[in-house]
Amino acid sequence: MHIHILGICGTFMGGLAALAREAGHRVTGCDANVYPPMSDQLRALDIDLIEGFSADQLLLDPDLFVVGNVVTRGNALMEAILDAGRPYTSGPQWLAENVLQRRHVLAVAGTHGKTTTTSMLAWILDCAGLGPGFLVGGVPLNFGVSARLGSLASTLAAGPVNGQRTPFVIEADEYDTAFFDKRSKFVHYRPRTAILNNLELDHADIFENLAAIERQFHHLVRTVPAKGRLVVNARDESLQRVLAMGSWSEVLRFGGRKEEPGALRSRGEPHGFDVLRGSLKIGRIDWSLLGEHNQLNALAAIAAAEHVGVSPDVATKALTGFAGARRRLELRGEARGVKVYDDFAHHPTAIRTTVNGLRRKVGGQRILAVFEPRSNTMKLGAMKALLPWALEETDLAFCHSANLGWDAAQALAPMGAQAQVLDNVDALVAAVVKSSRSGDHVLCMSNGGFGGVHAKLLDALGRAG
Repeated sequence: MHIHILGICGTFMGGLAALAREAGHRVTGCDANVYPPMSDQLRALDIDLIEGFSADQLLLDPDLFVVGNVVTRGNALMEAILDAGRPYTSGPQWLAENVLQRRHVLAVAGTHGKTTTTSMLAWILDCAGLGPGFLVGGVPLNFGVSARLGSLASTLAAGPVNGQRTPFVIEADEYDTAFFDKRSKFVHYRPRTAILNNLELDHADIFENLAAIERQFHHLVRTVPAKGRLVVNARDESLQRVLAMGSWSEVLRFGGRKEEPGALRSRGEPHGFDVLRGSLKIGRIDWSLLGEHNQLNALAAIAAAEHVGVSPDVATKALTGFAGARRRLELRGEARGVKVYDDFAHHPTAIRTTVNGLRRKVGGQRILAVFEPRSNTMKLGAMKALLPWALEETDLAFCHSANLGWDAAQALAPMGAQAQVLDNVDALVAAVVKSSRSGDHVLCMSNGGFGGVHAKLLDALGRAG
């Protein structure tokens, strides 16, 4: 089958393209911005890419158009597809019908930590010899790719092998599916194991309030079978409200402050801690990851892996060798004694958590936060009042304010001289370099490419030395 993917360079649709190619389909695609690293990954898979959404792509005559959620009505190619009556579907629906059927799907949902936890879970199952397939909204460093069908991919059409379904681990996003399907993506996945990691207001462009997101998580819970497992963060009040709407599966909680029968919790510092079930130690993790949030991510992954037969002892040993995911406190380089990091954090809670993780590592050394409010939620200014709280453990903060519909300087005014606001990347780089000194840690945070700020900072720092 020939499929043509609209919006192919997004992390989800790019991963879907890789899976389709691995399954033997001919894959082509288009996007408004075709650029590395995703463009390089896709071309390496012999996937032809087209810049833009021109209507003449209809002449490619694919068997099916797969439409990403970046595509809206008025898009020239989409309008041509509709006028011609050509077959089309969404990315999540194509995935559900062509990859996830006959699999044991393990879905990782939550406002924060989805990519890291999905990567952890896939790594645990791989170390346990289960050969999982996966689709991650990032690149796990242990694998080097964001998606694969799994070692038993050839048995997809035949169904379970010896009664066992091949596991498939998927990052389960609550954002809407497509312009013609406003359900959350994760409703399509029908998981047998579902991690509910945490839940806060996000995606303010499509969700009116927190209750609206909780309702979508409830819809996910409704799809988990009675013999399935819900792995739920015991600390999150929103998730407890989700469960109160109705739950028909086994619930295993993690991260509680007190002992609870069957639940998993941790004891120790984020870089080295025991994993406990009740008061019983069942494993230990020593690794390079930072932050309490990664302790919680690890507990969730261990509990989910257990549901497909991987013991906590095997899981904790696997996580000791977990390398993390790209763009999660990833050290991009050092120049003139200044370390430059890249992180995907864009929600205020994620920013605060990331800064805290780095603070625990570097102690009293200076942290210079460089960030852009780029997500739809942040562009709307829905959480601007939380930015001083998110950045309070930094020594200096530099905000890229281009394309915002609100006054970033006013929002950051409570930080006084600790914060600077600049409207272009080059000016931002110059300000950071001027303020930096040897021993500093420059933490760049964005859910986009950020104008290549990391390389520009390292280059400017090197020249300044």
